[in-house]
Amino acid sequence: MFKVEDFQNYGKEQFENAVASATTVQNGLSAIATAYGDYSKKSYEDTKSFVEKLSGVKSLDKALEAQSEYAKTAYETFVADSQKIAGLYGDLAKQVFKPLESMVAKYAPQAQ
Repeated sequence: MFKVEDFQNYGKEQFENAVASATTVQNGLSAIATAYGDYSKKSYEDTKSFVEKLSGVKSLDKALEAQSEYAKTAYETFVADSQKIAGLYGDLAKQVFKPLESMVAKYAPQAQ
């Protein structure tokens, strides 16, 4: 026989889990947005610096050297930040599915 208190406790537990999950998603998405913003800002500053440096160059050799240095730096920054952002997405996915793991473990048959 079901008790009203059990039903209320179950509803309260589910509500708390939903709020915790929403908070986790919000924090994860905020971290991802911050990482994208940081990358964009750094990329803009690097490009601005490159253009300033390129505008002061007097020879073709120096221009090619500056362009080569910029391309290398831009690529390294892109790869590093892409890996960081991919890690944040992976962490978010793990945190989002954590409540489901506990629910599945609760109802899944135990191996004996």
